[in-house]
Amino acid sequence: MFQPPPSPGATTNHNQHSVLPTPLSIQGSTALVPVNLNANTGNGQEGVQDEGFVQAQAIVQHSQKLQDDLRILGMKIKQHEDNLNRLNTERSQLDECILHLQAAIGDIQSSSTPKIGNGVGNNPNPTGDEEINKQILKHEKSAAGIFCQLKTRHGTQASNLPLTKDVVGVVATLGKVEDDNLSRLLSDFIGVEYMLAIVCRTHEGVKALEMYDNEGFINKSSGLHGLGASIGRALDGRFEVICLESLRHDHKILVPYPGKYVVDDPQRKLDILSPRLPNGKSPAGFLGFAVNMINIDSSNLFYVTPNGYGLRETLFYNLFSRLQVYKTRAEMIQAFPCITDGALSLDGGVVKSCGVFSLGNSEDVHVRFPSPDSSMGSDIKIETERKMKDVKLKKEKILEELKRERTLLDMAKFNFNKMKSDFVKFLAHSNSYATQGTVLKCSESYPRMGASYW
Repeated sequence: MFQPPPSPGATTNHNQHSVLPTPLSIQGSTALVPVNLNANTGNGQEGVQDEGFVQAQAIVQHSQKLQDDLRILGMKIKQHEDNLNRLNTERSQLDECILHLQAAIGDIQSSSTPKIGNGVGNNPNPTGDEEINKQILKHEKSAAGIFCQLKTRHGTQASNLPLTKDVVGVVATLGKVEDDNLSRLLSDFIGVEYMLAIVCRTHEGVKALEMYDNEGFINKSSGLHGLGASIGRALDGRFEVICLESLRHDHKILVPYPGKYVVDDPQRKLDILSPRLPNGKSPAGFLGFAVNMINIDSSNLFYVTPNGYGLRETLFYNLFSRLQVYKTRAEMIQAFPCITDGALSLDGGVVKSCGVFSLGNSEDVHVRFPSPDSSMGSDIKIETERKMKDVKLKKEKILEELKRERTLLDMAKFNFNKMKSDFVKFLAHSNSYATQGTVLKCSESYPRMGASYW
């Protein structure tokens, strides 16, 4: 620590005289130019002035060094804080990924557990494509029945007809569900009318299914009506048609799904934020979102619509939105505070929307989503468990990095505060020296210390 010269009037030894300190003019950050206030000063006074000049210059230089050291420590603190923010963001993303994978594993495991009946007979065997097609054909006078009859008779050639070339298919045939009990519950949730709905890519395809005469009446000899009459299956009553291209705003829901997809998921599942209770925890028994529990054929995962969307983010997001699936009715009720777009449980509980419950026994909807091959389900489970292991390893590494960065941040803050205290003491000491007139404008040597350091 540098000592200031003796105060004015103090006695000195060896014929040293009391002198007035010489003011200094500070140029820039380091240059010091002595200002001679007394041109007639003798050589003795000049020697003392030189000594004061050297001391003043040393004060300024030491002050700048402390500033630079503080600035470096401040930059280190900010760097550690940025690293912590980045690591916390990565940890949150991994937590969400773990929840998605846990839900997927729970969905797969539920297919191998005994099904809990709710007054309706359950089919113990998985429902295949052929069985679903038979169930649709039983609805002889429906649009879906007529379309499936056309495909049965003409196979792939049916897709090249002007009437059906824009038709993607019937809802029940466009997705598969691992668990037959869950398939029945999903079918009951949207109803047989939508399970039998015809899905078209564009509005032009919708217009081709039904035409009208000049007076606005249905032309029974064209479209599906004409096709039904030609095969002895006259179309009777109304039928639902979903146009993927025309899906728009539905209350607060934007269709197609506006968010991102789960990273590296072969089924392009939607990356929907998992539900959270008011305490921040994930609700017990939550298996996942219904829209992600449907397996879609690879040909319909991409570019089904002119805008490049697949069936999951258009058709099935429109039908199920953020419908949540739980193991039991009791767990579903406990999670009610975080249910926004309905929920159902594997034991038959149904919440249609916030405040709207479906009670009693459900009807056995025979038209449901078919089950994928058992080998496919086993492969999916193995792959999902492998991903879960990889994600957990990544999270462990992130937690270790977080611990290390917190320790480094604490050390940097401790060193910064200690050095700041020393710097404040130094400023107080040098300022008292400056008030004696030895150094004028000494504070001008500290402009680079920003308020953020204090």
